[in-house]
Amino acid sequence: MNRGIVATANGGSGTGSVGVQIQQSRRLPDFLQSVNLKYVKLGYHYLISNLLTLCFIPLIAAISIQVSQMDLDDLRQLWHHLQYNLVSIITCSAILVFGLTVFIMTRPRPVYLVDYSCYRPPDHLKAPYGSFLEHSRLTGDFNESSLEFQRKILERSGLGEETYVPQAMHNIPPTPSMAAAREEAEEVMYGALDILFQNTNVNPKDIGILVVNCSLFNPTPSLSAMIVNKYKLRGNIRSFNLGGMGCSAGVIAVDLAKDLLQVHRNTYAVVVSTENITQNWYFGNKKSMLIPNCLFRVGGSAVLLSNKSNDRRRAKYKLIHVVRTHKGAEDKAFRCVYQEQDDAGKTGVSLSKDLMAIAGGALKTNITTLGPLVLPISEQLLFFATLLVKKLFNASVKPYIPDFKLAFDHFCIHAGGRAVIDELEKNLQLLPIHVEASRMTLHRFGNTSSSSIWYELAYIEAKGRIRNRNRVWQIAFGSGFKCNSAVWQALWNVKPSSNGPWEDCIDKYPVKLST
Repeated sequence: MNRGIVATANGGSGTGSVGVQIQQSRRLPDFLQSVNLKYVKLGYHYLISNLLTLCFIPLIAAISIQVSQMDLDDLRQLWHHLQYNLVSIITCSAILVFGLTVFIMTRPRPVYLVDYSCYRPPDHLKAPYGSFLEHSRLTGDFNESSLEFQRKILERSGLGEETYVPQAMHNIPPTPSMAAAREEAEEVMYGALDILFQNTNVNPKDIGILVVNCSLFNPTPSLSAMIVNKYKLRGNIRSFNLGGMGCSAGVIAVDLAKDLLQVHRNTYAVVVSTENITQNWYFGNKKSMLIPNCLFRVGGSAVLLSNKSNDRRRAKYKLIHVVRTHKGAEDKAFRCVYQEQDDAGKTGVSLSKDLMAIAGGALKTNITTLGPLVLPISEQLLFFATLLVKKLFNASVKPYIPDFKLAFDHFCIHAGGRAVIDELEKNLQLLPIHVEASRMTLHRFGNTSSSSIWYELAYIEAKGRIRNRNRVWQIAFGSGFKCNSAVWQALWNVKPSSNGPWEDCIDKYPVKLST
């Protein structure tokens, strides 16, 4: 299980508010009351973003006026002039054709997201709070202090009463065997893939690339080999199995598939993201290792990518950017999510008290790289101007926080826990609707590790909010410590695919969460 970010750490620094007072004289109107500054900013954003176009308008107008005043003698003189400079024209044309050819041959191939699916476990695997705590008590592995700690974590976690744990954890005593872990992996991966192949009508033998990521369960043969065997994939398939890379591994897997699709023409890539709970449940009493038991739940996703040009007509999204940040060179970051044994020799994943601070630093690095790629020039100019004033004049100017709402229409923040969602909402100055998908996914399915960002995207689709050319930002955190982002652009008004995880319950959401 990727032990991403949890709900127990308290918030970091947010942005302050600045009060403004205006003294009115001669009864002039209070412009802060009469003008909505949000629209002033949007107007500025529009002006700067279209500055090049606005500059070309006078040039085009001047050329049009000049052309309209030309008569036949002027056109005949221009033709004679071109005839005397035939060599120059041919040379320029050859250079232009050569340049266009090089550009077309070397430009990155577009990567399309044809469709994706999320696994929804059967109802008998649901783990309401009461059942969860009672099972924990009956195992006999936890003392009263640990049981009380788990109860408090569950109450503050943001999880609802309908999340799922594997069958092995429902048994008394639990049966975390290798066979049970394999059974969980098969149910999740095959369940998601069956839906994907059914919805897309793609023959499994047409898959050329397979990438599977699962952090803590890596049997032999590998999970990717299990899929190859199940669906009888072709013998020359490029298959990869990513392990130990945490909750952000889903974005890493997409990035790997994207790079492979640049090399192999006209093919499909399937990315399967999951986590396995059965053999990674902690049965000790160390509190920093108990938190994952309360947050992580069964889930998985399967994504179909393509570089075929004719798939654009049926694809949902186009991949625009992937930005990856790795803070593993820093010892604190490396050890903040760490699998180890406690003093009693029981294995689990320990979460450091510095986790939220480290996650904040990784996020800052990631958005510093991502910002110039996605933010409109208006936001970049404001950020640069503020930085320049601060550096040149040593002024006590607060750093300008770019408005990522101008770059993205939808946000899929990894549902690692309530705290991480709260912090990103505050520090990125997002609105409640922007984090609704993350909160509702955490409530309905819990932390499903690297697949959570796909449950969130499915929620937004089920609500009918994805419109043509909308941009979606998927952002995930994971052990190592890593922060990874993927940016997608909708190719149409996207509708939810059949057999989606929210199909029979979307009308119940959003639900009101306890504070």
